[in-house]
Amino acid sequence: MLEARGLVKRFPSRHVTALDGVSFRLEKGKTLGIVGESGSGKSTLAKIALGLLRPDAGEVFFEGEPVFALGGGALKRFRRRVQAVFQEPFLSLNPRMKVGEILKEPFEIHGLAGGDREGIARLLRAVELDPGFASRYPRELSGGECQRVAISRALSLDPAVIVCDEAVSALDALVQVQILNLLLKLQEERQVSYLFISHALKVVRHMSDDVLVLKDGLTCESGPREAVFASPKHPYTRTLLRAAGF
Repeated sequence: MLEARGLVKRFPSRHVTALDGVSFRLEKGKTLGIVGESGSGKSTLAKIALGLLRPDAGEVFFEGEPVFALGGGALKRFRRRVQAVFQEPFLSLNPRMKVGEILKEPFEIHGLAGGDREGIARLLRAVELDPGFASRYPRELSGGECQRVAISRALSLDPAVIVCDEAVSALDALVQVQILNLLLKLQEERQVSYLFISHALKVVRHMSDDVLVLKDGLTCESGPREAVFASPKHPYTRTLLRAAGF
């Protein structure tokens, strides 16, 4: 569904190379976990995968098409088919809009049907919220409820890929588990693919089919989840696993 080849991104003003030759493949209905400490390049990779930041070299392909060569209707389709769930649920929702308006907005932007009352109710039920939440403002919700709304909005246009950038790190432990299990349930139901970015190895192991380990913008290790966790090849991966209690 989504592939990156040789991504390079430099920030000369900060004398930083955020990514240096990073590649990955994300298959349909699967999860690729991206893990690394702060400053490893994870969020830069997320922005490039979403088409929000252009790399200095390399390319991202969505269903075989080069993302940064897209324009017009093809680019709009990419925006519809590749969605995101971000770290801070309260900051990702417009505080001036009710939940129903937030969920209706993507349909209006893309000129699609489905943003009526029944469509909004279906979206809320999909993330295990009562349809009555449509009349509430984000400030009236808990962090977990806000993140469910954000997931619902990401699902609204039937995406093929969702980029989850630290999607549970701002939530307490019990709510994290609930949201992770919801994401797995939705993946099974909808065959959506996740690019799942996290610094928490236990979360990555729970969610991922394949794992990519980043350090200072470089790929340290990549492969099937169990191979990476059971037989890590790179010293940095082994250090991360020991620190996480594996």
